[in-house]
Amino acid sequence: MWKRRLSAIVAGAVIVLLLTLLRASDPYPLRVARESSFDFFQQIQSREAVQLPIRIVDIDEASLASVGQWPWSRRTMAEIARRLTELGAAVVAFDVLFPEPDRLSPSAIVAGGEDYDAEFAAALAAGPSVLSLSENAGGAASLVAPKAGVAITGVDPTGRLPVLSGAAMPLPLLVDAAAGLGVASLGRDGSGVARRLPLLWSTDAGLMPTLAVEALRVAQGASTLVLLGDTIGAGTVEALRIGDFTVPTGPSGDLWLYYRPLPQEIYVPARALLAADYAALAPQIAGHIVFVGTSASGLLDIRTNALGDAVPGVSIHVQALEQMLTGRYLNRADWVGGLEAAVFVVTGLAITLVIVLTGPLIGLLVSLVIAALTVAGSWLAFSQFGLLIDPSFALLGALLVYAAMAFFQFAVTDADKRRIRGAFAHYVAPAVLAEIENNADTLKLGGDVRELTVMFCDVRNYSAIAERTEPVELVRLLNTLFAALGAAITRHLGTIDKFMGDAVMAFWNAPLDVERHALQACIAALDMREALRGYNAANARLGVAPVHIGIGIATGPALVGNMGFEQRFDYSCVGDTVNVASRIEGACRVVGYDILVTAETRAAAPELAMLEAGAIALKGMSERETVYLLVGRGGLAGFDALAAAHEALMAALRAGDGAAELARCREVAEAVEPGLAAFYAAVEGRREDFAKD
Repeated sequence: MWKRRLSAIVAGAVIVLLLTLLRASDPYPLRVARESSFDFFQQIQSREAVQLPIRIVDIDEASLASVGQWPWSRRTMAEIARRLTELGAAVVAFDVLFPEPDRLSPSAIVAGGEDYDAEFAAALAAGPSVLSLSENAGGAASLVAPKAGVAITGVDPTGRLPVLSGAAMPLPLLVDAAAGLGVASLGRDGSGVARRLPLLWSTDAGLMPTLAVEALRVAQGASTLVLLGDTIGAGTVEALRIGDFTVPTGPSGDLWLYYRPLPQEIYVPARALLAADYAALAPQIAGHIVFVGTSASGLLDIRTNALGDAVPGVSIHVQALEQMLTGRYLNRADWVGGLEAAVFVVTGLAITLVIVLTGPLIGLLVSLVIAALTVAGSWLAFSQFGLLIDPSFALLGALLVYAAMAFFQFAVTDADKRRIRGAFAHYVAPAVLAEIENNADTLKLGGDVRELTVMFCDVRNYSAIAERTEPVELVRLLNTLFAALGAAITRHLGTIDKFMGDAVMAFWNAPLDVERHALQACIAALDMREALRGYNAANARLGVAPVHIGIGIATGPALVGNMGFEQRFDYSCVGDTVNVASRIEGACRVVGYDILVTAETRAAAPELAMLEAGAIALKGMSERETVYLLVGRGGLAGFDALAAAHEALMAALRAGDGAAELARCREVAEAVEPGLAAFYAAVEGRREDFAKD
């Protein structure tokens, strides 16, 4: 026992180790599961609402319909910049790219015409403005110098920053006029969800801030950003200082975005700013950091956030800026991954020990408790401290450990069962053995009365065969025969009670319920007839005489259960139904047919081809039993004509006649079922079986 338990514990420890190594490699599916769980936490508790001096001038669908299709002329963009400066915007940040000269400018058409790009540059220079560039591998390889200076403290972490190797840059004329230049790209998550925002990018011209950082820098009038590297030599980023604000970051200088649903009032439609009464917008613009961007779906700047919403890309920069202004951050420190791995190892080993020592059910309860505590702890860390602790791998790992250990226990138990089955399968029917395995209370004397269909099958010429066959060969022939007959019984859900020399007893509807058990028994009998024909055909080639069988089937109540005494009992059935089945099997010789069934069986399987065989006297029975010939399955060719002729014969026999009708039946039966010839040949000697009641 202890050796088995020790091997199970070792197997569990190996599984935990392999899963820990899998977590250390951190494949993409695990990252998706982890970050999706963090998204779910945000969806439950998003960042709290707060009033901040931030606005978005939205180039929305209505503005496009009012002003005209995109791109708008630089004169229109200049008007937006001038009016925002006039209304007192603290900074105007354009989340719009201007990489090419304005094709709508007269200077692009006629030499000496008005230059809208120059007009836009003048508007930018007139106020605090920030332009954006976008990551583009096919864009400019050599970028312009950043507007912001960057000082570095601690170990230089620039090697951990994302690299901007190419970009779509604004026109140099516009870059020179703007006070700031930032990256509008949102990073390379790969999942399609904007979860983190790089605050700094590494370029060949220097470190370039993201658009939100640059907007905050320009709004404060700061000239330099301070990049705080770690002090332990790991070369990671700890924080970024932007004027009066210090923003903690991940090791690569990225900000984990903590979303809230942005209120509609933060958006100012561009058409309203371009309208004649734009001055009324002053309370919404004065002293605010204003982003100019688009929510129009046709301009392809719609992204998915952690709340599961499709939002304009510019709103994600606003979300980041709000976090900087409020100091509300999410944190996933380097040590968190180690904590998660340690917790998983402890819980995985705990689950293993509990399952090995107490079993799968207690193990399941412990696993559920561990899962609940893991989720609760992760949620508490998120909701109270903004700490991101992954519950997904702990849950997945616990599930896999539990499943593996439960399977291990099942495999061991199943091996024990198979050893028991191997020992006892030679003595009891498989269905009975399965019932014993599943229900220990079946191992007691007694039984229940239930409706059964009982079958007896006997080899007719066994004695003659035994006289001229060696015992060893006789056993082989009987085993082969019983294998074929038994297969037909079990295939149709029958329980083989016992083999009695040259006979077989079986029943249906116990120990398991069998729907339409009478029909199943009858079809099994027909399959046994076919199996016998194949058996005889194979033996004929070996010079072995053919074997004949008789089958009796009865349906009715019987007592079924364990019969015997405490030290030795069999699963069997007793009762009048069993006796009737045995007696009508014996009557097959007198009737002259191989399969006889009772009236109750016929009523329960009316779709089969059956013919009345009279009311026969059974040994030990006070009353005659009406029996029927089981001719074949439903739809048997020619059976309707035979049934009509047979019914006429029955009527004639009861009237004391029937010679002509008997001849007709013999004629029709020859084409339908040749085996009926013996039955019709015996009819003349059985007239009392067809007498009127």
